[in-house]
Amino acid sequence: MKNYCDIFYQPGENPAFCYRTSKTVYEEMLYQGGLISCGWNSAGYPLNLLEKCSTRIDKRRFLEPYAFNIEIDGMSLDYCLEFVNFEKQEDGDKIKSVLTLKSRIRPVLIKIHTLLDSTAMFTRYIEIENLSDSYLNLSRLSVMAGPMEVMELEKFTESKNLNEFYSIGYFENDNWGREGEFVWKSLNTEITSIDTRFNRDRFRHPMLFIRNNLTGKIWFMQTAFSGGCRFTVDYNAQKDRNTTRLAFKAEILSHKPMFVIKPKETFISPEVHIGNIFGDVDEAVNEMHSHIRKSVLNLKETDPSSALIGCGMGAEHDMTVETTKEYIRQFAEMGGEVFIIDAGWACPPGEEGNWSAFNGRNIPDKDRYPDGIEEIRDYCHENGLKFAMWVDIESIGEQCNLHNKRPEWFSVNPFGEKSGKYLDMSRDDVAEWAENELARIITEYKLELLRVDHNVDFTEYFGMRENEAGIPECVSIRHINAVYRMYERLKKRFPDVIFENCAGGGGRTDLGMMKNFNHSWVSDWQCAPYSVIVTNGMTMALPPERVDRLFAGMGCHAYGSFDLQMRNCMLGHMSLNVISPPGASINREQMEFVQHSVKIYKNFLRPFLAESKIYHHTPDLKKDDFAVIEISAPDSSRGAIGIFALAGAKGNKNIRPKGIDMSKNYIVYYDNDRCSFTISGRELKQKGIEVDISSSMASELVLYEAIE
Repeated sequence: MKNYCDIFYQPGENPAFCYRTSKTVYEEMLYQGGLISCGWNSAGYPLNLLEKCSTRIDKRRFLEPYAFNIEIDGMSLDYCLEFVNFEKQEDGDKIKSVLTLKSRIRPVLIKIHTLLDSTAMFTRYIEIENLSDSYLNLSRLSVMAGPMEVMELEKFTESKNLNEFYSIGYFENDNWGREGEFVWKSLNTEITSIDTRFNRDRFRHPMLFIRNNLTGKIWFMQTAFSGGCRFTVDYNAQKDRNTTRLAFKAEILSHKPMFVIKPKETFISPEVHIGNIFGDVDEAVNEMHSHIRKSVLNLKETDPSSALIGCGMGAEHDMTVETTKEYIRQFAEMGGEVFIIDAGWACPPGEEGNWSAFNGRNIPDKDRYPDGIEEIRDYCHENGLKFAMWVDIESIGEQCNLHNKRPEWFSVNPFGEKSGKYLDMSRDDVAEWAENELARIITEYKLELLRVDHNVDFTEYFGMRENEAGIPECVSIRHINAVYRMYERLKKRFPDVIFENCAGGGGRTDLGMMKNFNHSWVSDWQCAPYSVIVTNGMTMALPPERVDRLFAGMGCHAYGSFDLQMRNCMLGHMSLNVISPPGASINREQMEFVQHSVKIYKNFLRPFLAESKIYHHTPDLKKDDFAVIEISAPDSSRGAIGIFALAGAKGNKNIRPKGIDMSKNYIVYYDNDRCSFTISGRELKQKGIEVDISSSMASELVLYEAIE
């Protein structure tokens, strides 16, 4: 049955807007010049279902009940707004609405865009149109904000322990290599803020869960932006007060002004994606993935290009033509499908380890490839592999003459210091050069996949520059928007080229960046146990077919069993590296296991991966835990469970599969023993199966398939 969505518009003196998608209901009202949040319902009911007894939140309980926050020229535009019009358009099972408001404080039109797609999550962004002939300084922006709920405690509990009632889930670590470290924490009765990029490093994906532990309600949200983001949760409660009050903000951050809106210019904010259900984190994640697949990462591509097995080599090898060809042969034998020449192809022989210094040359080194890069491309095709190359187009190394030729192209920080490598993409001439270079590389070298990297310090995101009116402006938003537009145009120009995103690992995995990419490198850290923690967490933020995980490369081989290393990449987008150095014989036992695993991936997992449901049996995973990740077909016809014993963990584990149908019977296959048995779905669900892992840093893979 198709899910439901509708926008119930109630005109009048205080017009109300009820957004309904699946069973998620969110309401707003324009009251006395302010657009205020009226609350949520997770069971599908409009808040004025009983017309005389509305359940809308009493705005008087919140000093800032506003559904957004905008500050221009030091003045808040949250109030003194006039209604202009409300429009909605239906497109199949999607509805798009635009609420237009006019400010009486500054000369702007504010347009609130909302997209419903019949999942339990919707999209919100804001347009601000400058109606004047003057420059307007935007210094505060919450794309969504406002009250979430008021809870009368006596209806649910006798406890006075206020810190037990709500929890927040987010990625705790913002450091390189520690992406995806998801935690649940008790929400304290204060204002809690979670930042990414601005004030924190860039390796924290902007995602937040808020859970009401008493009622089972859970909110989930992501900000689709590669710059500064902040989630703020205000939990206002006291022991001598019988009610709790919950509010939030999804903010954009940078130096101020964050954007100078030119005369007659329209500013378009980043998107916020938000949903609300009764359920657990798995249900929230799967609703989020459904929304992301349907309304964000919906590139039209030939199946199964989004999950082809990539294989690469870069500066960790000598990158000679002979070594490259040997590795291509090895990858072909392993079952790889795309060969990627990583960082180092523009460097002279012996300089591949210094690859960042040669960024910006963008020409294969003639001494490294005396017969041209075409020799490598042709050899890939002869061995049945597609051909790909790596580029970091926004960073320029000291060996590139752009430093002398175009010194004005480089980003400048608030202290007036020029970056040593980071280009200012907010400049039209820089953005044009970058786009032309990428188009040339794709065309001239006939790429079938483009890997895009982004190796900068997070502080360089927030450069400052005077505009044509002499007003200093943080160029972060303009830079990022220029990058988004560039990749949107390139993807449309080269629809058959697979675009793979990377940013020093997982430094730019947000939905704004991912919108024009087929899949993403989510971390450069591949060593267990943290590599499994990365997989566990990042497949919560992004659908698994979009999450690149690597076997054997980048130090992966240093820790953990061979099977753990392989299976860590099987429940996402598989990538392979070599298992034998050049000139050495290949261990056939290793090769057989790789080929066996690749066959399972291609024949059993990949056919349903792009529409799979995923279950994180251990969402807030620690490095000494068992990790259990399950993916299943949406019709429960088949699935796979990866069980990983991390540092210090071993022994017996009972697993109750979540993706099965109790009315069916299943063949269950244990990959370690390569044996199978038949069991009812009811028994699987209620009693589970036993898995025994005899040592730490080892694994098991369990497959199940329904019997017709």
